[in-house]
Amino acid sequence: MEGFELRRQDFSLDAEQQAVREAFGDFFRKECRPSVVREAEPLGFDAALWRRLLDMGAATMALPEAVGGHGATLVDLALVAEEQGRTVAPVPLVAHTVTTRLLARAGAPGDIVAAAASGERLVTLALQPVAQGGRQLVPDGAIARDVVAWTPKGLALHSAGRPGTHQRNQGSTPLAWWDPGPAEQRIELATGPEAFALFRTAVAEWKLLTAAALVGIADSALSLGVEFAKTRRTLGVPIGSLQGVAFPLADVATALAGARNLVWKAAWFAEYEPAARPALSLAAFDCAARTASDATRVSAHVQGGLGFTVEADVSLFFLRAKGWSALGGDPGEDRKRIATARLRAA
Repeated sequence: MEGFELRRQDFSLDAEQQAVREAFGDFFRKECRPSVVREAEPLGFDAALWRRLLDMGAATMALPEAVGGHGATLVDLALVAEEQGRTVAPVPLVAHTVTTRLLARAGAPGDIVAAAASGERLVTLALQPVAQGGRQLVPDGAIARDVVAWTPKGLALHSAGRPGTHQRNQGSTPLAWWDPGPAEQRIELATGPEAFALFRTAVAEWKLLTAAALVGIADSALSLGVEFAKTRRTLGVPIGSLQGVAFPLADVATALAGARNLVWKAAWFAEYEPAARPALSLAAFDCAARTASDATRVSAHVQGGLGFTVEADVSLFFLRAKGWSALGGDPGEDRKRIATARLRAA
């Protein structure tokens, strides 16, 4: 019990988690160069890269062993998502993984869970409850044929038969409009309060893992800015020796450390004590989104005129820091929920 209490305060990685981080970090660095990211624009999906990532076990690692998974934790998934963000890899890792976990948790038919786990069936999540009319923008809706959504009738898997029409967006993601199809194309998964609880958990996991990816974006953007500041010279000295350049980069490094720690903390509580700190995932998403935006902006400024060209690698991170953050909806609503949770705790 004493060790468990200590773990609630120390979220550093153990040897197995570090191994997961290194394995997927090596994969993304080798398989996803900036040229791969650019070639996947504007859709933001590389099918060959996605297949190789599936072969690594990314979609099955955090599924229960009872359905063919490996029982990895949300902390492990957050580490993988951070490595994806570090290279802005054009793969539907977050939405597909979260939705596959939701299908398993909701007791979906075994063949559907197996097809999603193998990648044969690409699935995604409607992040907003289906309201009157039902139409909403869905992450990865332009490449997924199946959408899990919550309606007043319950949680259901909707099979559209074909992906939606891609909506071009700043983050180069496979975003598409989606609305519920006919009843015969729907598989009911859960009803009542249980259905909404499952839906809310999945949305929180999506925001948590997207937060991890945004931390990866911020980290790479900072590295680009620091490397430029070390090698670019003015008046015979590296520009990084100037306070106007060094101090903003140092501020980003400090904010990045805080955002990463918050993501790891949120992942740990979501895995082991989900009822104790339910707003942590929202706080992690809000913090990581602001950190990624600041990191990419500062890095672009440090690189001067070069940093604001589409040819500069930092532009890949700048656009996705903004675009990926926007997928989560109105940040003001999340902040209200965070504030409400804090007031209740007090």
